[in-house]
Amino acid sequence: MTDTSKATAENARHTRKMQKKKEVRDRIMEEKTEEKGLIIVLTGNGKGKSSSAFGMIFRAIAHDMPCGVIQFIKGAWSTGERTLLETAFSDKCSFYAMGEGFTWETQDKERDIAAATKAWEKAKDLILDPEIQMVLLDEVNIALKYGYINIDDVVEFLQTEKPYMTHVVLTGRHANEKLIEIADLVTEMGQVKHPFRSGIKAQQGVEF
Repeated sequence: MTDTSKATAENARHTRKMQKKKEVRDRIMEEKTEEKGLIIVLTGNGKGKSSSAFGMIFRAIAHDMPCGVIQFIKGAWSTGERTLLETAFSDKCSFYAMGEGFTWETQDKERDIAAATKAWEKAKDLILDPEIQMVLLDEVNIALKYGYINIDDVVEFLQTEKPYMTHVVLTGRHANEKLIEIADLVTEMGQVKHPFRSGIKAQQGVEF
């Protein structure tokens, strides 16, 4: 068999394989008919949780879906996504930076609890707003881990009061098992390598 014939035969086998795969995928897709607002949890020790969440926010904006963002921890930071949303998409995204930094920075538990409680109240307002279709609770898992807000209150609200078609994205390490249990989508970011461990500080455009 010539090289040309071998290539033709290999291409034909590949085509048949892809046709079968497409048939299977088409059948699967035909069965998926339900639409609903998702509870999405992005957690884990690896980088990319907030980056992925803001990617969804920008995607939703591109589909003309009004959004809301609450930052539970990073409120004191100036980030690229915050700057872009506030300057270019303020009509499509309500942005509230309500954190005051990580707990080791504030060193004041009562202050942290007050800030997290205020942020959660604003988050509920955004989620209940009939005009808003996606809400990002950035680093809320950290506030939950430290007990600044009550996990049972959050779970109950998401299960009983969240509008059916509203998407809610919750980020941060150490996601609570109760939250994972009720979520529709959970992704755990794993860390393989990180430049911080090599003495490289957070880089503009990559980390913030």
